Amino acid sequence: MPERIHLSPPHLGGGEKAYIEEATQSNYIAPLGPQVDAFEKEIARKSGFPYTLAVVSGTAAIHLALKCIGVGPGDTVAASALTFIGGVAPIVYLGARPVFVDSEYCSWNMDPQRLGDMLEDSGSRYDLPRAVVVTDIYGQCADYDAIADICTRYGVALVIDAAESFGATYKERSAGDAGIAAAYSFNGNKIITTSGGGMLASREPALMAYARKLSQHAKEDAHFYEHREVGFNYRMSNIVAAVGRGQLAMLEERVRLKRAVFAYYKKHLEDVDGLDFMPEAPWGTSSRWLTVMLVSPDSFGADREAVRAALEKENIEARPVWKPMHMQPVFEGCRAAGGAVAEELFGRGLCLPSGTAMTRADMDRVIRTVLGCRGLFCG
Repeated sequence: MPERIHLSPPHLGGGEKAYIEEATQSNYIAPLGPQVDAFEKEIARKSGFPYTLAVVSGTAAIHLALKCIGVGPGDTVAASALTFIGGVAPIVYLGARPVFVDSEYCSWNMDPQRLGDMLEDSGSRYDLPRAVVVTDIYGQCADYDAIADICTRYGVALVIDAAESFGATYKERSAGDAGIAAAYSFNGNKIITTSGGGMLASREPALMAYARKLSQHAKEDAHFYEHREVGFNYRMSNIVAAVGRGQLAMLEERVRLKRAVFAYYKKHLEDVDGLDFMPEAPWGTSSRWLTVMLVSPDSFGADREAVRAALEKENIEARPVWKPMHMQPVFEGCRAAGGAVAEELFGRGLCLPSGTAMTRADMDRVIRTVLGCRGLFCG
């Protein structure tokens, strides 16, 4: 069996070691410490947000953001239909109910027109969502300005789930730069990693002060442990932040490599009938966190699942595009504004191996396997 090619494995650059040694030598291993403080400041400089909070995951960051803006039982929150559940689960944690908004073809992200129509309809019934959570898909920013304008018009708070887009840009602004808060993820498969971790970012000092308090069990400012509300154990550890600092120094290089992987696949596959790649929206630069292609079985001669299975047979990891949230059994009965675009992207979309340490030989192996699927029977 040939060596496994993973979808998006971690890629250490070597600089992490010095920060980890600094953390261990200082005896700061537990949550909080100078590495966490420094990582927050460095992410603030990189993202342009004045306030940042290092936490255990991107999901935790979204949970804190929604809690801080008052989402609670009985509320609804509009969310991207095409996303990973980690960006939607916090809505349910808080006792609220998601309403899913379809994608647009030009970016695969939330369709502003669909969102506007949904908010107009909800407003006419005095049932506006408390917030909108927009997910940036596969390294590409949503149309922030269009979505923010709609949210402002209806007085709805906007949170950006930028877990997949750190390193991307929107009109020369950093990923996440819209709305009241943004969440980043540094999970093991992301463009930079802390092994597990995330960051909440905002320009709202009061929101961030409350989020910081909640992230540490909502401890009151006293010399003993006093709690007037229930918080969470969400703070990042000092040693995890040390890994993040080493990774952050490589961000621009990782984006360059991700885009190079995409360009290589596209060069060798874009002229093949039945294969199309995720477009780059005109408003920014995608990090191309994952290279994603669409398979049209009628013209390619094999469907998405046949290609995925063929790759797996060659010990190559590939995954379908996220299954839309409105199709998930756990969200049965939730409202959706559209859904056909997200469903089509799921039915035809395949994420190819996109690791920044991939060799040309690795990519050629993937390409040969994909091309070998042409004309296979479609089940």
